[in-house]
Amino acid sequence: MLSRSLRRAFVDSQSNLSALPPIFLLPCRAYFSTISNSVEPDHIPSTTDTISLRGVPSSSRSSPPLPSEISPLRLSSESSQNVHQESRKPESSTSEATKPITQELLSLLPALRAQSKHYATIHIHARPYLLQIGDTLRLPFRMPDVQPGDILRLNRLSSIGSRDYTLNGAPYVDERVFEARAIVVGTESEPMRVVEKTVRRRRKVKRVKSKLRFTILRMVELKVKSGEEIMAGNEA
Repeated sequence: MLSRSLRRAFVDSQSNLSALPPIFLLPCRAYFSTISNSVEPDHIPSTTDTISLRGVPSSSRSSPPLPSEISPLRLSSESSQNVHQESRKPESSTSEATKPITQELLSLLPALRAQSKHYATIHIHARPYLLQIGDTLRLPFRMPDVQPGDILRLNRLSSIGSRDYTLNGAPYVDERVFEARAIVVGTESEPMRVVEKTVRRRRKVKRVKSKLRFTILRMVELKVKSGEEIMAGNEA
């Protein structure tokens, strides 16, 4: 009697293990696989009729246009933009020497040229310096690749003037209008400086040595050209 009850309980437990759980408890992949899809023999799905992740056919999704499908208007607009960008590059690289000098400027130059002791605001490495002939300039840095006795031609002047007249540039004066030169006198160095650097909660003291060097220039030429010199330079 007892063995029959044990056998029946064992058979019932095996039958319960073999039974599948309800459909809503199955995994997502198994749930989709249980749906029956009837396919007609006339229509066999090809590789192009694939189904997306959310059941939307791939034909409804937007695909990039082929080169043959691009309209000529779009091609012409893109080509015009490229040509416009390429044509813009040489304009930025060309200097002010290509621009013609106006007759108004040529007519006002004799009045500025007649007065002596001209001054100019010269820019060296984007730093302005107000100088005239005979002034000595100590640059706040050491200019590389120069030796004492070298003559430098300065072509960045934001203004040049005399006692009564001033010629301002936008942002610089045309370099065909003036002649400005400076000679390298030499190089100076400041005394050695020792800076002590410490960090909180540390006993180490770091000593940094600093000795800067400066280049010395002297203005030797600053003049305003005449109209004949400017026209001769343009023809050359």
